[in-house]
Amino acid sequence: MKFNIDEIIEVTGAKILHKTNTEGTFEISTDTRKINKNSDNIIYLPLRGENFDGHNFIDKALENGALGYFTQEKYKINKDANFVLYVKNTLIAYLELAKYIREKINPKVVAITGSSGKTTTKEMLSSVLETAFKTHKSKLNHNNEIGLCETMFSMPLDTEILVIEMGMRNLGEIQLLTRYAIPDAGIITNIGSAHVERLGNLKNIAVAKCEIASNLKPDGIFIGQDSDILKENLKYQGKQVLTKLSDCSDIKIEIGKSEFTYGKTRYTLSIEGEHNIENAMLVIEAAKWAGVSTENIQKGLLNYKPIEKRWEITKTGGLTFINDSYNANPESMTAVLKTFLTVYKEPLCVLLGDMGELGKDEIAYHKKIGEFLSSYKDVTLLTVGELAKFISRASTLHKTKHFNTKEECAKFIKNDLEAGTTILLKASRIMKFEEIIEMVKNL
Repeated sequence: MKFNIDEIIEVTGAKILHKTNTEGTFEISTDTRKINKNSDNIIYLPLRGENFDGHNFIDKALENGALGYFTQEKYKINKDANFVLYVKNTLIAYLELAKYIREKINPKVVAITGSSGKTTTKEMLSSVLETAFKTHKSKLNHNNEIGLCETMFSMPLDTEILVIEMGMRNLGEIQLLTRYAIPDAGIITNIGSAHVERLGNLKNIAVAKCEIASNLKPDGIFIGQDSDILKENLKYQGKQVLTKLSDCSDIKIEIGKSEFTYGKTRYTLSIEGEHNIENAMLVIEAAKWAGVSTENIQKGLLNYKPIEKRWEITKTGGLTFINDSYNANPESMTAVLKTFLTVYKEPLCVLLGDMGELGKDEIAYHKKIGEFLSSYKDVTLLTVGELAKFISRASTLHKTKHFNTKEECAKFIKNDLEAGTTILLKASRIMKFEEIIEMVKNL
């Protein structure tokens, strides 16, 4: 979307420090690499983070073709620019402009958060909404303040529903996001131990997640998985819909397929797992609120396909890899292991890595995974990582092996696992477990 200078000043409260020409309409860019001489009337907006400061690239932005720029430093005046706009905080200015776009286009906004499953739920809901509405959604990993802005700035003018994923690392972050997104519907997929290192305990995680309702419209809707900790911390006086797996009947799960009946309607997913059925129930309720027909909900759920590193299947050298290593916490790891070990046929192998941000009890969380696996038989357990070794140590499985490096693990998989083995990979993103698959391919 383009803005004129008067709009920008009104929305952001900017002050002009220098100007020679402010006529026309302008696009906003935060990335000098995307500005060039052919760019059409660009204003550079420098953002500041822990490890970078866009103000250092103002001259580069002008050199590349920007006509003007924002600054939160009054002395940063380059008179080669057509104009210089001062604001107290460039990120807040970016958010205010994003909110202006949201209000101008005025789609229904659905905000989604949760300790796990939020990206899956966002993608699944978008698949359903696209059957009936012009839908726009957050891109992968665009779940913080900058991602929110980029999502809104890229929103087509005819968007009817906007689906936003909201991540959280500390208290107050989701509240800030909702202040500018102004959701009509808020969804919490679940409340678990992810980020307990930062927030200290499950209570604080629940408070932080429930901030999604802090700026939820009074005539909107909140949708979440039924749990005591959610109900104890949710402060929303509008309509609430809480779901639980027991609301479903006749659940059938097999490889590449989950079927269930919910509200007297039969639904099918092209992916297995009770945790995916739980996500689908939230999607169904949100779609019903939006006015999607039952037939289109069924169609959209069936059309949903997992995105990269989420249940991504690769076959090589007589082995089948299921890569679900986008991220991991104790709840999501347990759910995925339960599905894998129940649905898939032997020979089976689980390759597990470190789960991050679990705080002072991180070793205990990893040991519980090992104890959980001990109730299964005839499965090979492989682990890689300083914390993952406690999974192996706590497990009583006969076929258990820990590796110090991914290279050692890849060699074992290539040379020692029998042909036809299906291998599940699960770990936090920092482990980069997809590299193990590439190593096996290249051995």
